[in-house]
Amino acid sequence: MTINRFRMNLTKKINLKTIAMGLTATAFVMGFTSCQEVPNSPGYEFAPDMYRSRALKYYGEYTINNGQDTILMARKPVPGTISRDHLPAIPHGMTYDEAVVLKNPIPHSAEVEKEGEVIYGKFCVHCHGDAGKGDGKVAAKLPGPPPAYDGALKNLPEGKIFYSISNGKGTMGPHALLLSVEERWKLVHYVQKLQGPKTPVTDSAAVAAPVPAATATPAKSAAPKH
Repeated sequence: MTINRFRMNLTKKINLKTIAMGLTATAFVMGFTSCQEVPNSPGYEFAPDMYRSRALKYYGEYTINNGQDTILMARKPVPGTISRDHLPAIPHGMTYDEAVVLKNPIPHSAEVEKEGEVIYGKFCVHCHGDAGKGDGKVAAKLPGPPPAYDGALKNLPEGKIFYSISNGKGTMGPHALLLSVEERWKLVHYVQKLQGPKTPVTDSAAVAAPVPAATATPAKSAAPKH
């Protein structure tokens, strides 16, 4: 009995020692591997597929057929494509004088005009003044005050107003990066309110000018009398 108990106790001690050594070795290996200086690694990953997805990502570029072909996850639109609810801006290469053809795509309403007034108070009143007279507090610091909307700019068409807001004009800087296309067109509505009623413009081209004698077409002579 004494020998059997001794063997059992020895076996338990050996098993406990083996387990303790195994746990110590495991802890040492885990601690050593987790302390590696890998900036993008969180250490041991229990579910790497949750961390490093193999799903294709938007706007990604991937190679297939052993690198021979490349596929883009986002296809470029057909040239000239206009997205839904798109508001037109300024066509590439258009000049200030050519901008006269631009028309406001946002219908006028009291609400739209009010929104334009709010935008004007944030971005324009400092130079142009409350009533658009060019008497803002900053205008006094400029080489020359901005023209009054109901004066020199009274008949400025909406396309040129939009162009000036977008690209700047004179001492005024561009606002295309500060205001969306929609906000700029709403601002145009309020600027037109500050312009007041348009002054009738006589189209000089429509007035018939006298034809120079050298280029005048001779009138047909009357048929000779017999």
